[in-house]
Amino acid sequence: MKWYNEPPAWEQQEGVITVTSGAKTDFWRRTQYCIRDNGNFYYREVTGNFTAQVKIIGNYQNSCDHAGLMIRVDEKTWLKSSVEFVNDTHYVSAVITQNDSDWSIIPLAHRPDCLWLRLQRTGDTIEVMYSIDGKDYTTLMLACLTDQETVQVGLVCACPQSDGFEVRFENFQIQDNSIQPYSQVGI
Repeated sequence: MKWYNEPPAWEQQEGVITVTSGAKTDFWRRTQYCIRDNGNFYYREVTGNFTAQVKIIGNYQNSCDHAGLMIRVDEKTWLKSSVEFVNDTHYVSAVITQNDSDWSIIPLAHRPDCLWLRLQRTGDTIEVMYSIDGKDYTTLMLACLTDQETVQVGLVCACPQSDGFEVRFENFQIQDNSIQPYSQVGI
């Protein structure tokens, strides 16, 4: 794995990746705000269908601090899903960008100690899922991203409005797509 915009501090030990995000960082394109492509992204290239998942424990301090998973083709084509702290509320969020960013959020009922995120790719379609307990997953978004066969997949964090925050990523996995996608279970 390698960094796109390496953060000021990070370490990896026994399946846990701890990151201190960079200051004033984000991935965002044009919609209402500016263009930013300076968030911290730790990734590897993956070809074909896959499922990526991770457990996230963040010390969110400032509005818009976020950490999660990202699929990226280039600065104009990507998707990220994260736990995001906005106006003293924790949300699960997803941003899909195909030249312009489109943001979707769902407030969490309480401040979770941790959250699991899962991104599942089948062809050009990405299913974004989250879980409070790591067992039962809820679909947040189903979207077409790209038909490009090889993409970058990994961990993302950013701190758009402040000097950074610490986040722990646990049990990060990328595997062949073995889970039947939402669109194929007849729901």
